[in-house]
Amino acid sequence: MSRLTIQLLLAPMVFLICGAQRIYAQESAPPAARAAGPGLSPEVLAELREVPPPMAFREAWKQPPYTGRLTDPKRRVTQQAVSNPNLQLQLYGPDAQDVEVYDHYGQLDLWTGLTTSPVAVTLRDRNSYLDLTGLAALRARTRTEDLHVLHPVVKLADGTLLVGSQTLSSPQPLMGGGDFVVSEVTFNAQRWFELDPQKVVIRREIKDPDLSRVDAIGFVDLMPSGGHGFSGCSNVSWMELYAKTHPR
Repeated sequence: MSRLTIQLLLAPMVFLICGAQRIYAQESAPPAARAAGPGLSPEVLAELREVPPPMAFREAWKQPPYTGRLTDPKRRVTQQAVSNPNLQLQLYGPDAQDVEVYDHYGQLDLWTGLTTSPVAVTLRDRNSYLDLTGLAALRARTRTEDLHVLHPVVKLADGTLLVGSQTLSSPQPLMGGGDFVVSEVTFNAQRWFELDPQKVVIRREIKDPDLSRVDAIGFVDLMPSGGHGFSGCSNVSWMELYAKTHPR
């Protein structure tokens, strides 16, 4: 048998062996690396292996104590409306005292309908700073009416208030009120703007803020509301924060 004939017979076997080696190498690689492809940097691989943080807290509101008939002034949100004993309520805005606790479809929520100014509501963990880096996320059940949207707001350790560019909002129907929806925002891909704590208006953009030691987190409605009925307003039934924490 000639040398050329032997080479022609061995060529398919070499091709099959090389192909099997490539397949084995791909299947033995970590799933994230196989999905993303070869040549990834250590930083990217570390992000792919990152695990979402656990729940830092959950807040579902309760009706503050009252006597007699339940009226709008008796619905105003206070610290007694916070069901989680580790959380401290903070309100911002000239008319923030008119944020109310209301029952919609058998579930209590914060309602901004009677506020005549922009308002922000934050919750502060009494024992921990919040680390909003990495895969931290805020989930909430909300309803927004007539062009209103909610933005996440954070209070940094130095007291600065920041508003994120992502929004929590519900679909706007052609007629009538919107639906309650559950949505989520993350913190690693937003633009951040400084918020005036008195007027609750935007001041300027803040590049790359340090979100590793956040004092409080919540939401802001940057529009005045329209009162009872199908008018511009927002509702927040509950909030869940998934983030790492650091002792104060």
